[in-house]
Amino acid sequence: MFLLHHYFESTASRLPDKAALVCADRRWSYGELLAESRRLAGGLKALGVSRQDRVVVFMDNEAEAVISMIGILMAGGVFVILNGTMKSDKLAYILGDSGARVLIASTGKARVVQDALDALREKPAVLWKGEASRIPAPLAALSCGWDETLAGVSDPRGPESPCIDQDLAALIYTSGSTGEPKGVMSPHFSMISAARSIIRYLENRETDVILDVLPLSFDYGLYQVIMSLMFGGTVVLEKSFVYIHPILKRIEEEGVTGFPVVPSILAMMLGRQDLSHYGLDSLRYMTNTGAALSVEHIRRIGSLLPHVKLYSMFGLTECKRVCYLPPDELSRRPGSVGRAIPNSEVWIEGQDGRALGPGEEGELVVRGANVMRGYWNAPELTAKVFRPGRHPGERVLHTGDRFRADAEGYLYFMGRRDDMIKCRGERVSPREVENVLHALPGVREAAVIGVPDEIEGQSIQAFVVSDNGNPLDEKAIRKHCAARLEPFCVPRHVLIVDALPRSANGKIDRKMLLSRILNPTNSNW
Repeated sequence: MFLLHHYFESTASRLPDKAALVCADRRWSYGELLAESRRLAGGLKALGVSRQDRVVVFMDNEAEAVISMIGILMAGGVFVILNGTMKSDKLAYILGDSGARVLIASTGKARVVQDALDALREKPAVLWKGEASRIPAPLAALSCGWDETLAGVSDPRGPESPCIDQDLAALIYTSGSTGEPKGVMSPHFSMISAARSIIRYLENRETDVILDVLPLSFDYGLYQVIMSLMFGGTVVLEKSFVYIHPILKRIEEEGVTGFPVVPSILAMMLGRQDLSHYGLDSLRYMTNTGAALSVEHIRRIGSLLPHVKLYSMFGLTECKRVCYLPPDELSRRPGSVGRAIPNSEVWIEGQDGRALGPGEEGELVVRGANVMRGYWNAPELTAKVFRPGRHPGERVLHTGDRFRADAEGYLYFMGRRDDMIKCRGERVSPREVENVLHALPGVREAAVIGVPDEIEGQSIQAFVVSDNGNPLDEKAIRKHCAARLEPFCVPRHVLIVDALPRSANGKIDRKMLLSRILNPTNSNW
């Protein structure tokens, strides 16, 4: 087995009748999922997809998104899964940047797709899933239907991928410091290595049932599916975690054993008056990444669910996972995010490149097969982050995150070198939000920061300076942002100010902005 989808095919050959995916009211066996994925692969080949062609998937968390991922790999392509709440401007950018040959989309996204394609000179073919009547007439020449395309495939075995494990399996787009998304180039071998490492320390088994409420565009949500298909588990895929009650009921109904969360989900769980009203006895483990859990939340969930192993972790899209804290260490080091995952190595460097000792704070560096190849179409940024390592020919990941380690090598996250905001497990570029704010008439200047938040990890705070004679109000500003940004990018609060504080070199002083929020009575600007 050399390619990512080969692991799924192997599992399906062993367990054809076992439930692989539960989505809404439909249960897909491994055999059914394999057959549908092979038909899609054949359909993509008929549409002209060849080795390493990029195929964008623009759907919510639904079975067809999983089938698309597998089918794209089988056709030799590279999958690019996007958040279903994405707006047209960003969709257009990613379609153009990736050079996508095909876009697979739900017809419910037709208006966003049309607006995105209107902005492109080179347009991909569009494979629609859903009611044909919802497809805009201007897109008819580019369009084909899911059912018709799959029905036209004559060979049920599907095509044989021409790829090797050095080829890309995915582009995972994440927010960049420039405001434009950047595509992390993820080869088959890197994704396999990362998935196998996580499976190993979580001790996953065929009897595991994983509840996945995280978007598949988020690598944390995506890998729940990838890992389960590798080891033969069952994934219960939900569209979101907006309402915690049905999620907790789902755990009871499906006998869920594994529940990946971000801090906001844990906070919502702890907000329930009595978790004993739910049948959570089947839960074996929970995992957290995206933002650090508060020590108090760790203590409370441990008290309420003493039978559940809680894994506190830290990761980056650029290497999938960095470290994890074994559950039996939680009581001793509740503030730690653990040690390096299996088959990887981490250390902390000072600005002079010197490896630092216990207690010294510096930049975290990651070495291992889990380190991805770099950023798509961004050689300068790639060279800045993925640098030559200690051994000839290798490259290591300089994360830009500040850490320290204790005497036993356990890591503690101290902060981010850049201004990226981690909200609800998603990375948000302040520049992206600021660009949207600046597009609102009456806004002269805008700045966005992340504020520590127990539920969201960081909440988004915007500061806006208005033009003279152009009154603004928070409600109108937030409405403007909501129409142009994904929900997790919309500022929770907007503060209208007379001026923004600046450093000696003229740059906006974001530390002063944060101080204004954390210590409003001590503000001196």
